[in-house]
Amino acid sequence: MPQSPLYTSRGDAVGMFVDGYLYDLLGEWIGWTDNRGQVFTVTGEYVGWLSRDFRVLRKRAIDFTIPRRPPPARPPKLRVPPVLPLAPLMAEIRHDTIDVLEEMPERLYTLDADPDVKDID
Repeated sequence: MPQSPLYTSRGDAVGMFVDGYLYDLLGEWIGWTDNRGQVFTVTGEYVGWLSRDFRVLRKRAIDFTIPRRPPPARPPKLRVPPVLPLAPLMAEIRHDTIDVLEEMPERLYTLDADPDVKDID
């Protein structure tokens, strides 16, 4: 199973992409992609798309609503390699596009950090 690091536009490695699943650097599942490269949260909310240089990008303003998708089965925790390769040279992104993992990392969260789940305390 090929693994690819996820990067920010600054070149920081912030996670891994493995077989359609996105993980943080602790190996926790934070999202998934459909067959077109669209990225969704663990609860199925649209986040953006996965670029060729393994960044999660999103339009700054979205004029339409993308319906929530049923998420796939929860994958096992990933063993992230202790050393990741340096980021490739990143293509410039347009002013109407943002790097989600750099500007809005809270959009990709683990199941235990789901903002829709109320704390019982």
